[in-house]
Amino acid sequence: MSDKKYLTTASGAPVGDNQNSITAGHRGPTLIQDVHLLEKLAHFNRERVPERVVHAKGAGAHGYFEVTNDVSKYTKAAFLSEVGKKTPMFIRFSTVAGELGSADTVRDPRGFAVKFYTEEGNYDLVGNNTPIFFIRDAIKFPDFIHTQKRNPQTNLKDTNAVWDFWSLSPESLHQITYLHSDRGIPATLRHMNGYGSHTFKWVNKDGEAVWVKYHFISDQGVQGLDPEVADKIAGTNPDYHTEDLFNAIAEGNYPSWTLKVQIMPFEDAKTYRYDPFDVTKVWPHADYPLIEVGRMVLDRNPENYFAEVEQAALSPAHFVPGIEASPDKMLQGRLFAYSDAHRYRIGANHEALPINQAKSPVNNNQRDGQMRFDGNGGSAPNYEPNSFTDTPKETPENKISPFEVSGFADSVSYDSDDHYSQPRALFRDVMNDEERERLIQNFADHMSGVTREGIIERQLENFYKVDPELAEGIAAKLNTEVPAHLKK
Repeated sequence: MSDKKYLTTASGAPVGDNQNSITAGHRGPTLIQDVHLLEKLAHFNRERVPERVVHAKGAGAHGYFEVTNDVSKYTKAAFLSEVGKKTPMFIRFSTVAGELGSADTVRDPRGFAVKFYTEEGNYDLVGNNTPIFFIRDAIKFPDFIHTQKRNPQTNLKDTNAVWDFWSLSPESLHQITYLHSDRGIPATLRHMNGYGSHTFKWVNKDGEAVWVKYHFISDQGVQGLDPEVADKIAGTNPDYHTEDLFNAIAEGNYPSWTLKVQIMPFEDAKTYRYDPFDVTKVWPHADYPLIEVGRMVLDRNPENYFAEVEQAALSPAHFVPGIEASPDKMLQGRLFAYSDAHRYRIGANHEALPINQAKSPVNNNQRDGQMRFDGNGGSAPNYEPNSFTDTPKETPENKISPFEVSGFADSVSYDSDDHYSQPRALFRDVMNDEERERLIQNFADHMSGVTREGIIERQLENFYKVDPELAEGIAAKLNTEVPAHLKK
């Protein structure tokens, strides 16, 4: 080893790659032998006591989901099996970066986490109000969130850290363009869409699989807040979104969302022009149109905030037969990290808390643990296989749908570095002139706090690759210039 400081694990072992999880080939899935990834995620989940390390500030409500279109040819999930079927559900909305007492009306993604209490167990769809994300590999998540939190020396929010990370992570361009658009600060939690963001797999009763993306479209319409108005509200009523949601439901003005999905044939994933498992990308609707599934209605407020909202534990690892994970590297890391965070924050028996408890029977061999408050399995055997006839048995028909993996196990990146075409399409083709101007102003306002040399220049270079007009517009408002070598 040289005298240069090198990155290590907590036990002092050198880290060979801190940017890419160990996967089976470019598309994964992630291998559990990536001990560096597991250590990073497990330590990250334990950095804050006792509030959530991310999504700390939240609001929640109960309601139901009703199927309005037959999708049984795509999935055998029982709660989606017939038109008219209703399933009770709970949703938790949240901001991402702020602490428990932070303001609601900040520029930040909103968590959009839905728990369906189905007859086959709980199904959690844990997404955001954006269809994409900042990064595409879970190994980078702790580092990313550190930039959104407080500086370890000053304990202040650190604009330099935010833009330093983004400027060195061009895969963030799509998400930060969306975040600094008119949709970056929702008018209310009722006036925003929700997305599963990741790609998931649906499997029907014949074992046929398709890839799917979820879109919850607000029936109230999508509305944003002007940044100046949002700043004023943050200072006068920091709980504005929480209050609005509670009052709307209390007054009988029940908000609703129409769930639509994009369906990709299983084999298309091998040849599609974008990697369908890259969460920084969308599937253009022209390629895979939206298909209606059902309607979600929120019609009941919590009786006790702590018991129902603060103790709610939603995890993307909660699947039901007919819905499975994809090789999305960010999703693969979340399958571990969310449930692990809940075990730390509210205990190994968090699933037995009333808000998290399945409405269907729960039979397993998990016993004991801190705060075990039910019958703890009684006198039933706590091991398997066993020779008792009345103990829970496996159901082979509910094994996951097999999928092929190939390639060398290694820390590898995605096989595409096209970080620019989709934010370019968002800027050029989706936004009008007024929206583009507001986007440029929002970027400039946020970047104006950057003082560390080189960060703005590096970020302008990223913006230039998206569109010269975007980079030059931001540069002009910051009283600087786009690096000269880009114009050659």
